[in-house]
Amino acid sequence: MLSELLDEETAAEFDSWQEHDRIALIAHANWVSGAHKYQVPPPLEQDYTVWVLLAGRGAGKTRSAAEALWWWAWTHPGTMSIVVAPTSNDLKFTCYEGPSGLLACIPTQLVTDYNKQDHLIRLSNGSKIRGVSADSYERLRGINSSFVWCDELAAFQYIQEAWDMMVMGLRIKPDKQEHSQPRVIVTTTPRPKDLILDLVGREGDDVVIDRATTYENAANLAPTFKRQLEQYKGSKLYEQEVMGSIIDLEDGKVVSRDMFKLWPGHKPFPKFEYIVQSYDCAFSEKEHNDPTAMTTWGVFKPQDGPMSVLLIDCWAEHLSFPKLKPKVLEEWRVSYGEGREAKRPDLILVEDKAAGISLIQELRYAHLPVRAYNPGRADKMQRLQITASIFATGRVWLPESDTHKGYVRSWAEGFLSQICAFPDAAHDDYVDSATQAIRLLKDMNWLDINPEPPDNDDDYLEFTQEKRVNPYSV
Repeated sequence: MLSELLDEETAAEFDSWQEHDRIALIAHANWVSGAHKYQVPPPLEQDYTVWVLLAGRGAGKTRSAAEALWWWAWTHPGTMSIVVAPTSNDLKFTCYEGPSGLLACIPTQLVTDYNKQDHLIRLSNGSKIRGVSADSYERLRGINSSFVWCDELAAFQYIQEAWDMMVMGLRIKPDKQEHSQPRVIVTTTPRPKDLILDLVGREGDDVVIDRATTYENAANLAPTFKRQLEQYKGSKLYEQEVMGSIIDLEDGKVVSRDMFKLWPGHKPFPKFEYIVQSYDCAFSEKEHNDPTAMTTWGVFKPQDGPMSVLLIDCWAEHLSFPKLKPKVLEEWRVSYGEGREAKRPDLILVEDKAAGISLIQELRYAHLPVRAYNPGRADKMQRLQITASIFATGRVWLPESDTHKGYVRSWAEGFLSQICAFPDAAHDDYVDSATQAIRLLKDMNWLDINPEPPDNDDDYLEFTQEKRVNPYSV
């Protein structure tokens, strides 16, 4: 394996290297040669900022991060690396002194000092690795770093605050190479936290994600542990802690992940009979307020079931009205489907509040098929409950990932986690956008198995059909 890590010229010079450099490379080569593919981060030459390993218990997350971090610190002399874990005990007994921690991975010859109190490791090349507990995130203030490892990020009590403080200090370029940039390693058992969902949504941009289940590292686990896992099969805890899936563990939610069907990632979208784009507009574009959310839904007829609806696009952004209008026009021009069966949205549905009021007027002036939605007296929970039967009967589909079978596409994960966590999610914009669209399709009988009489709560300000008039009564 060592020969594979070295080019011919470097291999010829290997014997003349400094002793510590030879020791470091041999240790790294031994690790890479036996590691699972998901345990090795992308090369630093690749353009990314965050490497996320979402995996079940025992999948080897800690070892993966510890091996990556010390190697980065060694190959970039004089740099500062930070380890952030949920508590000080997690730092000491897992990240530093644990059986898969840093001190178990770094060759002892390379460590010149280890300060247990400050969680500080000094390497012989001048690099430092310092630990800070997430519950004392203010200690991250003022620490400038090149590399960071966040262990069990989803378990941080102050997850966003700790992340923000860490990012503020991640500003030292590791070396003078053109591709050089600060990096973050995130290892965590996934939970539907907003920050985790944000990172998942950034996959393919500045985030690289690897996924693994407990079973993929089964050869390194005790047989008794594997047998114990069997008793949890079929539970939500099993899906999260063993299979590494982002799920909602809370009972009593209106919508759950098992209600959705997945449209195969390799399969073209079906022929859509009707397409609606639904907008929930924010009151302002300020970052601390809710964003504007858009969901696009295509109605289709599955081969083995009644009329259903597929989420074909969604996004949530903080947009001022001058930027929102051209964004809506751009989205309306997009055609969905394949070949001759591709079509534009048939309707733009906008909630009649905040920026939505002005948006509705502007779209009418532009002669676009816009329709105003007014929830009347129904609150957010009631609106979701009204459409719950559509979700519960498996009528709502989500697009499956092209690369990770059984998972939704990364851009849809934020929507899925938010609606399954409602009403406990930090935001509910996707929920509002989805419920008003599905409520409309339900009332138009696109999704009804047994059509019901229309409600009298004045949900809509205007209707698709003109009112009937008796000409003889005039």
